[in-house]
Amino acid sequence: MPAFTSTVAPRIGARVLLLDRADRVLLIHALDPTDPEHHWWELPGGGLDEGEDLRAAACRELAEESGITLTALDRELWIRESRFRYKNRDHHRIEHVFLGRAQTTAPQVALKPTENEKAGLIERRWWTADELRQCRDKLLPATLPVLLDDLLADRFSPTPLALAD
Repeated sequence: MPAFTSTVAPRIGARVLLLDRADRVLLIHALDPTDPEHHWWELPGGGLDEGEDLRAAACRELAEESGITLTALDRELWIRESRFRYKNRDHHRIEHVFLGRAQTTAPQVALKPTENEKAGLIERRWWTADELRQCRDKLLPATLPVLLDDLLADRFSPTPLALAD
């Protein structure tokens, strides 16, 4: 596989590793509309709007994609840099991931998916750590099962990790 050589400027984003009361994590199952065989599970989140800070973006994106609202987020867990191809274009992302705790798994507000999200959304699902370890689909980040295990076992780094793929 050739090295990724795009000069695309990175898009900054924010995501939430959202845990419910049973420590299940919410993931979004998405696909590339131009390549439906390319699908993956990821944390809810997306890009920042003009002038928006990371935490506000993470909360907004979570509400838009899941209907779940949070008034506050816990600590930043990791910063993930990725380069990938989506809709026949090269992309470069730097995403900040925050820990969130949901008191309920039921949506509190109406979903507000973008046209892009409508085209690529397959489903939303709450996963236990054990289910995540057994998942054979693509996970973003790929190390999510280990990261979740470390978080739940209180072995997680006190400072945000740097991830790249």
